[in-house]
Formats: sequence, structure tokens, C-alpha cells
Amino acid sequence: MISTRNILLATASTLMLTGCATMEGAAPAMTTTDDMANAAATAELTYPATRRGETVETQFGVAVADPYRWLENDVREDDEVAAWVAAQNAVTDAYLAALPGRAQLEQRMTELYDYERIGTPYKKGGRYFYSRNDGLQNQSVLYVRDSIDGEGRVLIDPNGWSADGATALAEWVPSEDGSKLIYSIQDGGTDWRSVRVLDVATGKPLSDEVKWVKFSALDWAKDGSGFYYSRFPEPKAEGTFQSINTDQAVYFHRLGTPQSADVKLYATPAKPDLNHVAQVSDDGRWLIVTSSSGTDDRYELNLIDLASQDRTPRLLIPGFDNNWSYVGNRGSTFYFQTNQDAPLLRVVALDVSQAKPVAKTIIVEDVSGERGATLDGVSLVGGKLIANYLVDAKTEVRVHNLDGSLVRTIALPGIGSAGGFAGDFDDDETFFAFTSFARPTTVYRYDVKTGDVAVWAQPKVAFDPDAYSVEQRVYASKDGTRIPMFVIAKKGVDRSGGSPTLLYGYGGFNISLTPSYSVTRMAWLDAGGVVAVANLRGGGEYGKAWHDAGRLANKQNVFDDFIAAGEYLKAQGITGKDQLAIEGRSNGGLLVGAVVNQRPDLFAAALPGVGVMDMLRFDKFTAGRYWVDDYGYPSKEADFRALYGYSPYHNIKSGRDYPAVLVTTADTDDRVVPGHSFKYIAALQAADTGPAPKLIRIETRAGHGSGKPTSKIIDEFADMYAFIGYHTGLFGN
Repeated sequence: MISTRNILLATASTLMLTGCATMEGAAPAMTTTDDMANAAATAELTYPATRRGETVETQFGVAVADPYRWLENDVREDDEVAAWVAAQNAVTDAYLAALPGRAQLEQRMTELYDYERIGTPYKKGGRYFYSRNDGLQNQSVLYVRDSIDGEGRVLIDPNGWSADGATALAEWVPSEDGSKLIYSIQDGGTDWRSVRVLDVATGKPLSDEVKWVKFSALDWAKDGSGFYYSRFPEPKAEGTFQSINTDQAVYFHRLGTPQSADVKLYATPAKPDLNHVAQVSDDGRWLIVTSSSGTDDRYELNLIDLASQDRTPRLLIPGFDNNWSYVGNRGSTFYFQTNQDAPLLRVVALDVSQAKPVAKTIIVEDVSGERGATLDGVSLVGGKLIANYLVDAKTEVRVHNLDGSLVRTIALPGIGSAGGFAGDFDDDETFFAFTSFARPTTVYRYDVKTGDVAVWAQPKVAFDPDAYSVEQRVYASKDGTRIPMFVIAKKGVDRSGGSPTLLYGYGGFNISLTPSYSVTRMAWLDAGGVVAVANLRGGGEYGKAWHDAGRLANKQNVFDDFIAAGEYLKAQGITGKDQLAIEGRSNGGLLVGAVVNQRPDLFAAALPGVGVMDMLRFDKFTAGRYWVDDYGYPSKEADFRALYGYSPYHNIKSGRDYPAVLVTTADTDDRVVPGHSFKYIAALQAADTGPAPKLIRIETRAGHGSGKPTSKIIDEFADMYAFIGYHTGLFGN
């Protein structure tokens, strides 16, 4: 099953980093070196001078000042912006290097990352394809086994592709017979991909290469003659990382031919804002083209009969009204996951041989209990429908017959997140991964016939997961809505005076925050800190209504939910005065920027990462135009007034003491362009917001998050958590 929304949003929006091991007890006592670092960190900062422009635009009668618009220019192409970035990094790097605890965190994160990590295998043609990282490799390596118990051999090792480790193996898909592999290359964190083909037997690449692929599915023709993909027109050289992405089209590439010979199968030139991804039906007869206009799960579906000569698309699902995610098919019976007449989603069947097929419910929407269960994914494997549900933000997996009757619920190791379950209709096995806050990812084999579950790959870790407490609490938001929140801490640490606490949130785009393991957060926990993850409105934890309650005109609910989480943590004594730090990335970076403006008194430190900070111009760059589904249109008056009311860049309040703020971004982020963060920090540094530092850390040859090498991740998070550790009292201060 392919989710267009997930392709557009990818993984970095809710960046969860992996790793293991532990430090015993709380943070160590301060040393002489820490005393020196403490003194350096408290020295008065002098920020680089930032030129203030005169740009003012009147929108719906409002004079909107944008004095730092020049910082939107691409750092690779504008010398003034490049000089500003270098000056900002020089100040930030000096400050971060002086922080107590920074060396400790870097060392511990390095130790924690140093363990074998194996991905969920994907079976084709009797071969098993999977990723593996021996611990500190910058990029994971792709392996293949010729049998389930066979010895793995290296297929693709991207670690030699660039000197800095920033060129990554991204998507990969084996052919039906397992003899070939499509794989894509991501350089420096960009969303752009180049696609190659590998001969699995020899391990050698073929001559085929496809460029300018972005937000695309990759899928083989069943006979292995070529593959289907989506691409945009080649951008102008100066607009590679900033220009708006339009006119996506679906192509077929036949092996052994140049890209110029690729056949365009589906495009909508009259509607250039539409996105199109394609996948081949289970039987190979049909190409399912899923079109969308943004990030919402609202799709239009076309079928292309691959057995026909003209391959004229046939409109199957019109209207862009509902989620229609293809699960699989048996002949003309197609199974879909949909939220049509089911806000928590259901599974239906359509007979595509009919001129106007009518949806027949196979698995009904689950509205049982207080909030029901949200259907979060379905696969058709071994003649069964395997349905993944979210029940209060935790995974439950149910197996159904094709008539919808329940076969069993798969027993999971505890509170956590499970995913995978890929395979074919005739397979007798599938694989899934399970993780939780204190449990690194373990891969399991599931026997579809017997229901037996067995460990396939389990990491060897040097700590006891039971040494950590994981609680799920519920608190009341401003309007009384009950919001769930996970609270994670190491047992045995004195908490009588409250603890430095890291509160993480996202709250948007129907994305759910479920339990997952993070090396970097483990280092924070082991040092004596607490981690809290709030399931804010705007996410997908409770279906469409939960998402709708936190977007467009309801976006303030998300900020209220996050603020209420901080107030709850303090009221419960989990954290104390000047001990609360907040973190969010992408849409979560917007969240952090907004709540800092609204309640600067509540937080001691803030980490807005790769955030959407100018809510009046987000739709001017790259993929930003898609986000109108969640944010609204700056060009429409009602939306403009809502956006202007919370936009982090436009609502900084001089004369109030702000918490310590460390903004993070990267020069090659072509999802949320770094100009958002540049403008925000320039405005923050220029305002009278008190003595706490307002800094920005700008990574080079990195993007929105995916493909980032391990070494860069460790450096970044050691900096970030040392910063909040200092300002919450975990280290020094």
C-alpha cells in the first residue's frame, strides 16, 4: 500500500533516531572542566549584524513587514547569505563547544549508536532483502539472503559514495523474481532522487539512470521489463532547491533505454498542482494512479489497463474527497482502505469490472470503546488482510479473512509500534518490526497460517529495558479536550525536586506520534532527564476528527494542547521551575516557535528544528504549496488573518524574556527551505527578548532529516541536548 501523504511528508517530520545502551544513574558531578565551560556559556553573546531591509507588503489592509526577506535567497548562490550563515555558525559553534555536558553526550551517543541494526526484510523471488548497520556506519548497507537462514551478502554499500557520508541509499524495490533492484540515491539531504538499477546476482549497476525524481513511488512491471515512477520537469539551475514543484507526471522506463525514451503514462497539464504516484496491481494487469492536490488523504484514482494497446486512463474514484489507499486485489476485486463514511477508516472491496463499482465493506470501522481504534494500514499477505490499528497511539495488529471475519490479534511484546507486514498473496510468511521508547527495533517473522511469531533479528543491547518507566497519561487542554501523553524516565533517579524534562510534539498533517526508540533521547534519559511525547490534535491518532481539530482555523488548538502539556508536567511535579525544554521539527518547529511567542514564561529552553516559521510565504517554495491543506491559503483573507496571528516570524514580542532558543536547519533542506529559520532567528536576535541566548545551528550538506549520516546526527543532537541540558539544569547552570 502506498500513501501519497507519506511520500510527500516522508520521515523527517517526526524524526525518531535509533540506538541503545545506557548511563547508570543521573548526571555526574561537575568537574573543573565543566566549571570552565559553565563560565564560558554564561558569557555575554554578541550576535552577527544582520542587514534589515525595507520590504513591507499590504495584505488585506494589513501592512506586513518582512525586513529579512533577503535571507530567503539560496545560501549556495548568494554571497551575502553565505557570509551571514558563516558568521552565525561561528558564534553558535563557539557557544556550543563551551557547554558543560556536551562532550559527555557526544561520547554517550556514540556508544549508544554502536550496535547492529537490521531492517525488516522484503521477500521477492525467494530472496530476502534488508538493510543493516553495524553500529557507527554513516549509512545503512543493503544486504540480500538467498534463503531465510542463508548468509547475507552486501548488495549496496553507500558509505563510499561521498567523503562526508552524506550521500545515502534512499528507496529500493526488488523485481518480482528478485533478480534486479531499483534503488534511488539521495545526495546531501535533498528530496531530489536519481534512480539506478542493480543486477542482484552480480551486484553490479546497469546503465539505466533516471533523474529529477521526487515524491515518487517506484514499482516494477511484473515481467521485469522496466519500472514506473513519477518525476517533475528538470528545474532551472538556480532553482534546484527552492523552485515550486509542479507538473508531476507518471512515466515508464524500459530497461536498457535512455530516460529520454521513457513513456509518459499520466499527467494533468491543465492542473499542474496535482501530484501523481503509480503502483502496479498485485496481478500485474493494472496501473493504479493515485492523484492528490496536497498533503490531505483526499485522492482521485485512475486505472490504466496495462494489457491494452492505448492504455487510456479510466477514472475509478473521482472527487478528491476521501482517502482511497490500495491494499491489493484478486482479479477484478480491489481492496482499499478508506475514510469514506468512516472517520476512523474501514476496508472495502470494489469490483472494477463494473462500470460504476459500489464499495462493499469488508472490515468495518472500529468505534468501540471511548475513542475507537484508528486503522493505520492494511496489507494483503498469505490470503489474509493484516490490519494495523492505533489504539490510544499504541499499535494493535489484527488478522482478517477476505470476508472481514477476525482470525486473530497478533500478540506484541508490549506498548509500542509495529510496522511492516509486506508480502504477496501466496506467501506463507511476513515480517514486522516492533519498537518502543526503551526497546530498540526487533524484527519478527509471522507465520500467516499458524499465527506463530518468532524473532528474526534482535539487537544485542547492554541495558535492561525494564529499567525505564513508560507511562501514558491524559491531561486536559484549554478547552477541556483530553490529550494523551507518554512520559518516559529512568527508574531509581531522585525526582523529588522535579527533573529537567524534554517535551516533544508535532500536531499536524494527520501524522501520529507512536512509541519509538531513540538513541539521542536515551542519552537524555540516562543523564537523569525525563522525556514527554504529547499526542496533540492535528495528528492522526484518533482519525479524521482529531486531525481536523488541529488544522486550518483550528490550529490554535495544537498550541493550546502543547502549552497545557507543559503546565501539566509542572503541576504534577514531573518537572520544576526552569526545568522544561521543548522540541519539535518541521511542522513541530512551527509549533515550538508559536508557543514560545505565546508563553515564553513556561519554558526554559526551546529547540525549533527545520521549522515553518513564515506562515505568509510557506507556499512560495518547493513543496510548501502542498501544506495549504493543513495551514490554509495566505492569499485568502480568512486564512491570512489566522496565519498572521500565530506565524512565529511575525509574532515575536519585544519586552518579554524568552527562553534560550537554538534553531536548527540545513543548507540543502528543500522541504522547508532554510530561509524560514534564517528570517526567524534574525528577527529574534533583533528583538528585546531577554538575556537567554538566541542561536541558530546551520548544517552543511544536509536536508530536512532523511539520509543524514550517523556522525552528523550525533554532532547535532549532542549540541542540541547539551544546550537544553545546560538551560534546564541537567548539566551545570
